[in-house]
Amino acid sequence: GCNTANSGISQGVGILSEVAPSVDFDHSCSDSVEYLTLNFGPFETVHRWRRLPPCDEFVGARRSKHTVVAYRDAIYVFGGDNGKNMLNDLLRFDVKDCSWCRAFTTGTPPAPRYHHSAVVYGSSMFVFGGYTGDIYSNSNLKNKNDLFEYKFATGQWTEWKVEGSLPVARSAHGATVYSDKLWIFAGYDGNARLNDMWTISLQDREHACWEEIEQSGEIPPSCCNFPVAVCRDKMFVFSGQSGAKITNNLFQFEFKGHMWTRIPTEHLLRGSPPPPQRRYGHTMVAFDRHLYVFGGAADNTLPNELHSYDVDSQTWEVIQPSLDSEVCAQQLFFSIQLQLKTNTKKQPLFDLSQSGGRLFHAAAVIQDAMYIFGGTVDNNVRSGEMYRFQFSCYPKCTLHEDYGKLFENRQFCDVEFILGEREERVLGHIAIVTARCQWLRKKILQARDRQRQGGEEGAGAGGPRDIPGGTRASGNQPMLEVHIREAEAQPFEVLMQFLYTDKIQYPRRGHVQDVLLIMDVYKLALSFKLSRLEQLCVQYIEASVDLQNVLSVCEQANKLQLDQLKEHCLNFVVKETHFNQVIMTKEFEHLSTPLIVEIVRRKQQPPPRVYSDQPVDIGTSLVQDMKAYLEGGGLDFCDIVLLLDGHPRPAHKAILAARSSYFEAMFRSFMPEDGQVNISIGEMVPSKQAFESMLRYIYYGDVNMPPEDSLYLFAAPYYYGFSNNRLQAYCKQNLEMNVTVENVLQILEAADKTQAWDMKKHCLHIIVHQFIKVSKLPNLRSLSQLLLLDIIESLASHISDKQCAEMGSDI
Repeated sequence: GCNTANSGISQGVGILSEVAPSVDFDHSCSDSVEYLTLNFGPFETVHRWRRLPPCDEFVGARRSKHTVVAYRDAIYVFGGDNGKNMLNDLLRFDVKDCSWCRAFTTGTPPAPRYHHSAVVYGSSMFVFGGYTGDIYSNSNLKNKNDLFEYKFATGQWTEWKVEGSLPVARSAHGATVYSDKLWIFAGYDGNARLNDMWTISLQDREHACWEEIEQSGEIPPSCCNFPVAVCRDKMFVFSGQSGAKITNNLFQFEFKGHMWTRIPTEHLLRGSPPPPQRRYGHTMVAFDRHLYVFGGAADNTLPNELHSYDVDSQTWEVIQPSLDSEVCAQQLFFSIQLQLKTNTKKQPLFDLSQSGGRLFHAAAVIQDAMYIFGGTVDNNVRSGEMYRFQFSCYPKCTLHEDYGKLFENRQFCDVEFILGEREERVLGHIAIVTARCQWLRKKILQARDRQRQGGEEGAGAGGPRDIPGGTRASGNQPMLEVHIREAEAQPFEVLMQFLYTDKIQYPRRGHVQDVLLIMDVYKLALSFKLSRLEQLCVQYIEASVDLQNVLSVCEQANKLQLDQLKEHCLNFVVKETHFNQVIMTKEFEHLSTPLIVEIVRRKQQPPPRVYSDQPVDIGTSLVQDMKAYLEGGGLDFCDIVLLLDGHPRPAHKAILAARSSYFEAMFRSFMPEDGQVNISIGEMVPSKQAFESMLRYIYYGDVNMPPEDSLYLFAAPYYYGFSNNRLQAYCKQNLEMNVTVENVLQILEAADKTQAWDMKKHCLHIIVHQFIKVSKLPNLRSLSQLLLLDIIESLASHISDKQCAEMGSDI
């Protein structure tokens, strides 16, 4: 994904020194804009699954319920079961050589076991607990609470004999290392599932003792067969077996205050995909700012999608595997389609042995890849397969945050909304509002026409502002005033926040005032025809309705004529488990008579359920709206002209300033008199095509572009002061992976123009070695004379004396 090693080609003038792609960088640091160092080596495609050599039977058995840990460049597999016996062998897989062997061991290893835990601390592996005994003859089976250390350097196994109180013996628990301590959570003790937590310091074996942690907050229910992962100084637990309570909840534990929080899924439905379905026997690993969940058993299926959770944005997504993946994700998709067409007898849809789906496998991370080994696949078969998944480590997209800051800072505002009877005022930016809401766009156009008709008198009345507008780029224009009688300030502010960020800051869940506020926002969303915001409001309100607030919400829904929410409340009230509690409350006594009648009648005779097969209109996203705006939808509202090599490109100041500190500083302090800005990246003027790629990135965060554009834009994040170097990370990977015979001439031209000598050398190398194919490309004829001479010179130095002699003898 983001290979940051130097390429060894040191003569390149380029544009990157050592900047890790996931680190924010200092825009004032000019040293960081010197070298573009590219790796032209064997690369792994981002998001590619690759099947590695499986474990041979003479090295070790196929297995499940085992553990894997990563230490240096090797994966260590311990224990598990092979379907007949429990195991206690230790296998080693070298990730560089892709070879298996038995790890060297001395001393007494832990007894054969499965559903234990294993972690790495320092140069040792620690194994705790698990289930042991003879499963073949069903004898001597018991859970353990012993702790063993394996030293990687010497191969020595030793058991830690710990004085004092011990955690109850358990299996299928979670374990991790944080702050020099081993942390154990939940599991199964043979009779019941647990949710206790214990910790032990791994620093000093002599004085080590177990300590039970007093947990607070929303502690997960007792559970087993779940994974844990540590990210951003927090421990995360996802799903697992909790008896009747199995859910797909994600919980986070803060080590510092010992506090649990459930991350509620309804808060995640901000137009992003839902979390993975509930499951057990899955794996979860942390890499960069993401948690990756794979496999497990989910409601009688073995799904093989890889789900990723972004800890910063609190959103889930399904990772699409690269087209050259070897985990059969593609052929699974086609086989499902085929089976759906031919499956008349309702046979099970998945051939799981083909799908890569599995449970009770184990996963570990080395550098920028995840390794998954073993597990139980279809028909209870144990696997000995090893798969590698290539992570991407691109910095996160800051589009939503950048626009959110623009709204919060109230800089470069050019419209003032005057709201309701009290004429409260809310500032905004015409560019964002008109891109996102057609209803407000009409209001803004009407107000602009009125302002223009008012002419110079109107201009004086509004007071001058520092925002030039339209064609009158020189001279100041007044702030545009837009009256909206049907909206109050507080819900309108929430609606504006949604327009800028695609999210609403969910208030305190369940508090009546907050639920009523979101109902007012919902009413506005209906009036302004903002389908996406409607869905968010409904999700929030329905998730927030409880026994304490249901009558207040129902009454308000009735008053605002919000039929869908009123229905939800009435159905909530008449539920068997709710009805008696609700009608005994004080609020019920004060309810309006028509509503009381409706509740009583509904209890006596529930209406027939109406199922609609109409698809829900989820509306358009911020990205979709800004894309349409850049592609012509925003032409009427341009207020700046960007000049590329003398060619004008109209644009929007607020959008440029939100996304680029360069433009923000310019518009704040050095606004050009004529409203025109010359575009370059340092000394270099990008191609028209590359400039359009940059605008797509600025307006809606798009990073897809031809590789030659990536050369021009490599330095753009520094020069224009973007929030992070996400664009550069994509450019670097794009260049390293995608130079082909078909595009090598375009990239050669771009490399020459940007003085990226290592890339130019790489292109000439490809041209020389593939000259027969390159010579047939039409672009060859349009190359400059100097570049053609470079190609001839490279060809000459490539042709050996022997070849010259052979050619000479033909003449």
